[in-house]
Amino acid sequence: MGDLYGVGRVMEPRGTMPQPAWKIDNTMSCGSDEVVIAVETLNIDSASFTQIKEEVGADETAVARRMKEIVEMRGKHHNPVTGSGGMLIGRVQEMGPESSKRHELRVGDRIATLVSLSLTPLQIEEVKRVELSTGQVDVIGKAILFDSGIYAKMPEDLPDRVALAVFDVCGAPAQTARMVKSWHTVIVLGAGGKSGMTVLAQARRNLGGSGRLLAVEYAEKSAQVVRDLGFADEVIVCNAQDPIATLAAVQEVLQGQLADVTINCVSVPGTELASIMVTKDRGLVYFFSMATSFTTAALGAEGLGKDIDMMIGNGYARGHAELALDLVRTEPELLAAYVQKCR
Repeated sequence: MGDLYGVGRVMEPRGTMPQPAWKIDNTMSCGSDEVVIAVETLNIDSASFTQIKEEVGADETAVARRMKEIVEMRGKHHNPVTGSGGMLIGRVQEMGPESSKRHELRVGDRIATLVSLSLTPLQIEEVKRVELSTGQVDVIGKAILFDSGIYAKMPEDLPDRVALAVFDVCGAPAQTARMVKSWHTVIVLGAGGKSGMTVLAQARRNLGGSGRLLAVEYAEKSAQVVRDLGFADEVIVCNAQDPIATLAAVQEVLQGQLADVTINCVSVPGTELASIMVTKDRGLVYFFSMATSFTTAALGAEGLGKDIDMMIGNGYARGHAELALDLVRTEPELLAAYVQKCR
């Protein structure tokens, strides 16, 4: 059954890759180049977890039931509404004889997968606890890591829940490190979430004492979290689902100017046009949020006559896990905020 990308596990429709496939084979017999993981905790991505709570209510039992339904239906935790998944922590239980990971992993090693649950064969035997505030779910189960799948060994100096939350969004600060220059004006939407906080920290490092860094948050409580971090020059409280109001608030702070780089970390849909409108012509919008409709973004930019570049939030960038861990380890305020969110 084993193959580099897990194509042999695709059941519906045949011929597709595991991520876009509707259903994959989640039997836990270890393929020749696969790794079987005894799963401890799932970290459901923010867009998916928000959608599930809206669908079934903020009730642990109902959320657990819906998660198991998704896995039973699809062989993976691939939210049929948002199209997104998450990631997991677990222990290596078995490795196929042809696995390229045999030289770096041992049975019993604790790892976090850095590939989406939307392509990971998964079985959930029991949901032990659902953290409604964080999207972290303790389970008894098993998962398969394909030979192409990336992972990180769990750090010993950080709490598990903090490390898992950091790994879940580590692509965001890594991409920020590449795109933000010292002279830029940068706007971060959804700045008080897990990804938004790391983006702010990395953007501040890139900017140093130059440029401008604005944070946008929907709720005053989250805005205060951002203020306490101390990374942003200005914190704007407004609803990014209202593009006109967001544009007005940004222009008031920037005296009519717009952003060179806008980074969208919002976990709800409908913020594409606000991201585009607050960005200057030939600027860049980075949509890290999995709640993004790229059809809306593309056609919206066209309709607004905005000549901007738009970047899909690739969750992988070389060295992303190490960069994100370094941010948390070296920024005490960021670590404290993560600890608070993961309680």
